[in-house]
Amino acid sequence: MKGGYRFGPGLAVVVLLMAAIPACAASVPDTPLNRARAQMAVQELEITLLTHPSATLALEDWCATHHMADRPVVTARKMTLARPDDVPPAVRADLGVSAAQPVRHRQVRLVCGTHVLSVADNWYVPDRLPAEMNAMLERTDASFGHVVAPLHFSRIRLEFVRLWSPWPGAAPARRLAVPAAIIRQRGVLRDEHGQPFSEVVETYTDQALDFLPAP
Repeated sequence: MKGGYRFGPGLAVVVLLMAAIPACAASVPDTPLNRARAQMAVQELEITLLTHPSATLALEDWCATHHMADRPVVTARKMTLARPDDVPPAVRADLGVSAAQPVRHRQVRLVCGTHVLSVADNWYVPDRLPAEMNAMLERTDASFGHVVAPLHFSRIRLEFVRLWSPWPGAAPARRLAVPAAIIRQRGVLRDEHGQPFSEVVETYTDQALDFLPAP
């Protein structure tokens, strides 16, 4: 799924966050075999994301399948926004909230072991969550997916974009050049009664490919 979307000011920080993440997958030699492996890995990651409503659980499955950490548990490292930013009007429309209704913005890096697998922007309606969930989101680094799991939520995908593919790609080089951002998805989370309570924009990083064989 592809679509145009105007990100809010806070989401522009994602570019800086991605730039600050050390590149790891770039250590793979650029050979036809490794390009094929990378292509298959990106496709596999897409399938994993598309078959899970929770990005947290998708990444934990991914981390476990590829043995990327002793404990394949995803945690959220909260980022401090430079300043409170306006909620994009498109987000308010997607969530069905008025201009006066509170919407909170949480920006995190989702980490498994030593790997930063994604950078996520999350806008959520606190009035539509229990008090204990709001407290956990404010006070802890628990991932959003873990916190709201009791809501038995579903995901409505608004956008799903592959940002990088090794084929045809650039001319062969010594190392496979993998950009920091490889997949982005945007969606609305709804509780079991169908009420939207959150919009998420998730950008998946090259570190999701760190399991690819290196020399």
